[in-house]
Amino acid sequence: MNALHIKKGSTKHSAYNLRPTFSDVEEKHTLAVLVENEPGVLARVIGLFSGRGYNIESLTVAEVDHKGHLSRINIVTTGTPQVIEQIKAQLGRLVPVRDVHDLTVEGAAVERELALFRVQGEGEKRVEALRLADIFRAKVVDSTLDSFVFELTGSPEKVDAFADLMRPLGLCETARTGVAALSRGT
Repeated sequence: MNALHIKKGSTKHSAYNLRPTFSDVEEKHTLAVLVENEPGVLARVIGLFSGRGYNIESLTVAEVDHKGHLSRINIVTTGTPQVIEQIKAQLGRLVPVRDVHDLTVEGAAVERELALFRVQGEGEKRVEALRLADIFRAKVVDSTLDSFVFELTGSPEKVDAFADLMRPLGLCETARTGVAALSRGT
């Protein structure tokens, strides 16, 4: 056998095949969807995800143009590159959808989330919770003799890190808004 012989069943790769190849690795993407603000639009968008078995990790919706009756839906989802492309294409075909942007691939974006944390504790745990809140720049928005409610704004990773540190100190309840995101300026 010479060096050019290829075993049966192996794949051939050509330098001329320059089409992008998709991987099977799942990635997290933030999608910004501009929609007409009318009844049932959110249900249609969510129905697209649930009907095809796509997961939504975070969802925020708010009207962004009162005169134009437009709302923005920020969706954080996970999937392979093929799945993400399919989601974007299917969202774009929905009638009330005006525009779909994948902030993850379009360049740098700013992502923020608001979270509230109720932490119960006494003595040193209480002092440590206040110290960590100060480090994370979390605000105390409610205080009783046995608990605090902290408000924290930041990236989802910052919110997750704060929650992880508060768990052993008595974290008993969390409320999160979901991700709000915008592309960074040019």
